[in-house]
Amino acid sequence: MRLLFVGDVVGRSGRAAIIEQVPLLRARWSLDFVIVNGENAAGGFGLTESIFEEFLAIGVDAVTLGNHAFDQREALVFIDRQPRLIRPANYPAGTPGRGAAIVENEKGGRLLVVNLLGRIFMDALDDPFATLERELAARPLGQACDAVVIDIHAEATSEKSALAHFADGRASLVVGTHTHVPSADHRILAGGAGFVTDVGMTGDYDSVIGMEKDEPLRRFTRRIASGRFEPALGPATLCGVAVEIGPEGFAKAIAPVRIGGLLNAAEPDFWA
Repeated sequence: MRLLFVGDVVGRSGRAAIIEQVPLLRARWSLDFVIVNGENAAGGFGLTESIFEEFLAIGVDAVTLGNHAFDQREALVFIDRQPRLIRPANYPAGTPGRGAAIVENEKGGRLLVVNLLGRIFMDALDDPFATLERELAARPLGQACDAVVIDIHAEATSEKSALAHFADGRASLVVGTHTHVPSADHRILAGGAGFVTDVGMTGDYDSVIGMEKDEPLRRFTRRIASGRFEPALGPATLCGVAVEIGPEGFAKAIAPVRIGGLLNAAEPDFWA
């Protein structure tokens, strides 16, 4: 199984990169699944249904979210009718939507996608470890699904790493999102799970984590907000991770993906 996970799409620039690149990459690499974190896609804050449906139309199989999951108020309504839109599973019971879903492709492949929100330096939700245990036990790898992808939307690198080791042996890929900066530690853990602490964002890197620089600089230097954060509109770098998953459901190869924009290009060599 060939899978591409794309990091946090930020605003119009990030959306343009996704729309341009995903159809090309699906065809070029014969991808089985494409998963995208879209929680910053609508003006940097949240996701609208029209943007979500646009992602599906160009070949995205599922969209994960994070701490901005419900910044667009319409998400409270449309998330229930979109089974491929996945918000953090450790929101309290009764929160609209779902925190995990099995996505099937045209070949009959079954991919379990789980989304979690960290608790360190973020709004404290339910225990992500207990939540992950519940989700993995409910739909175990090799029985209910052929592969498992876990998106850990978290601030602390230690928390992401701990959750990855907690899931190792039961997951195909564990990716960190949220910090918008790609880390260089992509690897396969001892139990067979591919892991990267943060895949980075898909957005304009001539920015402060995807936002136009002026307002963040004013807040850092003057400690007073003087306007809204607005997404930077320069050319985006698509950041993600590519994974080859074996028939037993574990990662066989993992590589960073960086296409366009300011960052040095990176692509997997095992699909050349």
